[in-house]
Amino acid sequence: MEYIIGQSRAGQRPAGGLVDEAGAPATASAPAAVGAGTAGMIVDGTQDTFMQDVLEASRTLPVLVDFWATWCGPCKQLTPVLEKVVRSAGGRVKLVKIDVDANRALAQQLTQVGLPLQSIPLVAAFWQGQILDLFQGAQPESEIKRFVESLLQAAGGGTMPAADLIAAARAALDAGSAEEAAGLYSQTIEIEPENPAAWGGLARALIVMGDEEAAEAALADVPAKIADHAEITGARAALDLKREGRKAAEDAEDLRGRLAANPADHAARYELAAALNASGHRQEAADELLSIMRQDRGWNDDAARLQLIRLFEAWGHDDPATLQARRRMSALLFS
Repeated sequence: MEYIIGQSRAGQRPAGGLVDEAGAPATASAPAAVGAGTAGMIVDGTQDTFMQDVLEASRTLPVLVDFWATWCGPCKQLTPVLEKVVRSAGGRVKLVKIDVDANRALAQQLTQVGLPLQSIPLVAAFWQGQILDLFQGAQPESEIKRFVESLLQAAGGGTMPAADLIAAARAALDAGSAEEAAGLYSQTIEIEPENPAAWGGLARALIVMGDEEAAEAALADVPAKIADHAEITGARAALDLKREGRKAAEDAEDLRGRLAANPADHAARYELAAALNASGHRQEAADELLSIMRQDRGWNDDAARLQLIRLFEAWGHDDPATLQARRRMSALLFS
């Protein structure tokens, strides 16, 4: 789904490695560049094609080998998830599926070099003719994705396409190119529809663009599975705070006048914090709320502290403004 302004468009390691055809141990090097397509990236292998499908192919890109059997229940759960992750890799990794019962000679050879094929499903990662890593048993998609990402990094520093897009989108947003960021986040969602960083980032980019209606529509489209993820709840908090701060921003001068007349007017200071946050002055917003806490820590049922926590959620827990304000709040609370 692509969003535009005002509109929505919809492990273990084996004891030894394999050898190449000449009998020499395989060595690792950086992977060759691969295309973004996925044609031929998921194949059924046999003992006759293993050399070509796995060992030779692993000289240009990492290869996952899914060892399975027709009687294996967990295999039936794992294989579709493997295929999904490999497709999302956009041609950067290959999957070869091998039925161990139909290829007993190969299974016996691989057992001799350390693969525990007595327990399947088993997935082995090959690079440059060597087994880099493996895992056994059905795994959730998130774990498989992490496994593939670590494989790509070990094979030369590559990443999944979604990771590249997210990094580029964040850089664009930091540079003030919110529309570019929104496009990159939308591309990520096309690849990984359940990527919370992409959905949350898209909503935040739309907020920066001033299209709160589109941001709300994007958040309404978030898959239920990730609706409570911190990336999503943070984006919702950012949207809520933006709306709350708009009216306060209109009254900012009046609020400053009230504080000049009465520095203990905590209600005015609380609203001024909302206005400052809405206009992008994060540290100043935190300053006002911390000032309330210094003067009257329990004011309005702890409203200043609770609002600060909302701000942290909206800004992101790794944001520099969050880290600085949280340290100051901790010092105040525990002094």
